[in-house]
Amino acid sequence: MADKVTPSTDQNEPPKIEFPCEDYPVKIMGDAGDELLAFVLETTEAFAPSFDRSKVSVKASSKGRFNSITVLITATGVDQLEQYHQALRKNPAIKIVL
Repeated sequence: MADKVTPSTDQNEPPKIEFPCEDYPVKIMGDAGDELLAFVLETTEAFAPSFDRSKVSVKASSKGRFNSITVLITATGVDQLEQYHQALRKNPAIKIVL
């Protein structure tokens, strides 16, 4: 009979983030359009004032209905990230924030 392997608790815990964390990626997916990008940029600048617009990538879905926007910010803490995600989710054009 084989020994039962019990996973350690370290493997089950998400990785810890050390703050401040430069180039922290946030991915936003929503309805395609210039309004979405403008909203994301404005909201990002409100929560990460040192945000560099050159660290934004936008990809359209295969049918062009949706855009995936990835921004890299300096994350300063859990509160900042939670408030930022909540502000993004208030826009009905945004479907997912990761």
